[in-house]
Amino acid sequence: MLIRSAARRSALGAAVVAFCVGLPGIAAALLKTDPAKSSVSAVFKQMNVPVEGKFKKFHAQIDFNDAKPEMSRASVDIDIPSFDLGDPEFNSEVMKKEWFNAAQFPKASFVSSAMKAGADGKFDVTGKLTIKGRSADVRFPMSVKRDGASRVFEGALPIRRLAFNIGEGEWKDTDIVADEVTIKFRVVATQ
Repeated sequence: MLIRSAARRSALGAAVVAFCVGLPGIAAALLKTDPAKSSVSAVFKQMNVPVEGKFKKFHAQIDFNDAKPEMSRASVDIDIPSFDLGDPEFNSEVMKKEWFNAAQFPKASFVSSAMKAGADGKFDVTGKLTIKGRSADVRFPMSVKRDGASRVFEGALPIRRLAFNIGEGEWKDTDIVADEVTIKFRVVATQ
């Protein structure tokens, strides 16, 4: 159930990678996200069994600069009520105050602050992740690949659900639901 917090700012994640060029005079390519080919999910362990929930709705804005990728930026908004664990009862449970508190915090967000070349042809992305009203600076590796006319942005952002107050009261105990959550994203976008 704590999976939501991970997916939330990923979203994403997660994000999930939307880029806005920061310097004037440097051409950027405003990209359009293909929701049918893109995904944001949260992976966690419940009673030591891996569980994955998917966010069915999110919006990524991407301005990507091929010539100067370090000038690229990302912003992603994730619709928390769209989180799907594959079971209506579980979906309802995680929307409650103890977990995502979707009534008060219906959106999670990620805004990048920097992107630079990293190891193995990947980029090192830093930014601010906000879930359930709490923000944290995060850092994760991301790959950017071409697929025909599209670019594919992929990565995984490890977080701790309790840092975002996901799992209140008795659910702070990590024996049933682990504190570690990984927000995974795959964003396919074209000009």
